[in-house]
Amino acid sequence: MKPFLPARAAPFASAFLLSCFMTFIVSGISTARAVGAGEQLTSKWMSAWGASWAVAFPALLFVAPLVQWVVRRATLRPSPSLK
Repeated sequence: MKPFLPARAAPFASAFLLSCFMTFIVSGISTARAVGAGEQLTSKWMSAWGASWAVAFPALLFVAPLVQWVVRRATLRPSPSLK
């Protein structure tokens, strides 16, 4: 696939895709557990997905840099003398 976004858009594209997939999966599981596998599942799931995505996407934009910072601090890096 030919790239079509500038590199500076990568954090936003990552947050967008991650929030779409995660909220789709989690809201589907939660909705199915709450209403069962009946006629209302699809409409209630899509409603729950929209609401959860509307919260998750902006939250990811703010939380992702913090998570990346924590992971960088928590992971072991080889010392410069071992390179």
